[in-house]
Amino acid sequence: MLGRHGVSLVADVRSQPFSRLHPQFNRGLVESVLWKEGIRYAFLGGELGARTQDSSCYVQGKVQYERLAASDAFQRGLGWVEMNSRSEKIALICSEREPLACHRCILVARHLHARGLRVLHILNESAVEEHEATMERLLAELGMEEPDLFRSREEVISLAYEVQGQRIAFEKQEDQINSEIGARV
Repeated sequence: MLGRHGVSLVADVRSQPFSRLHPQFNRGLVESVLWKEGIRYAFLGGELGARTQDSSCYVQGKVQYERLAASDAFQRGLGWVEMNSRSEKIALICSEREPLACHRCILVARHLHARGLRVLHILNESAVEEHEATMERLLAELGMEEPDLFRSREEVISLAYEVQGQRIAFEKQEDQINSEIGARV
C-alpha cells in the first residue's frame, strides 16, 4: 500500500514500536519488510510519540498535547520531517488506522500542516484524504461544523483539536503514576 502511494520513507511515531497482539507490526519486522520493498525507515517515537517521557507534559497522569507540541524534542522531530520531506515522500505510521483516533493526525499532522506541509491521510489501499477534509470530518463528528458566532473558523478547529486530543491522549495507569511519585521521594 505504501509503495502504491509513492512512499519512500516511513517515520514511525509510536512511542512503543511493538505489539503483543500483532507482532507483525514490531519495529524490527516492520523495518525489515520496508527495507525489502526499498522503503527507508526512521524511528521518531522519542520525538513525536504520544507517550512522552517528559513528565512536564502530563497533568494528573494524562499527556497534554499542547505541552508536548511545545517541547524541544517534538519541535526537533517536526523539523526532521520537514527537512526530509523536501527529498522524500514520508508516511507517518502509528497504531491506529483511523486518523481521527490517532495522535499522528490530531497532534503531529496538525503541526506539520501549520508549518505549511501538505498532509494527506492514507485511509486504505486506494483512498487518500487531504488534512483539511479530515478536519471537516472531525468537526462533523464533534457537532461543530456549523458556523460559530463567537469564534473564527481557526478557533473552532483549534477547539476541535483540543477536544479530540483530550479524548484520545495517553493516560498513565494509577500504578504508573504511583511508581513515578515513589521514585521522586
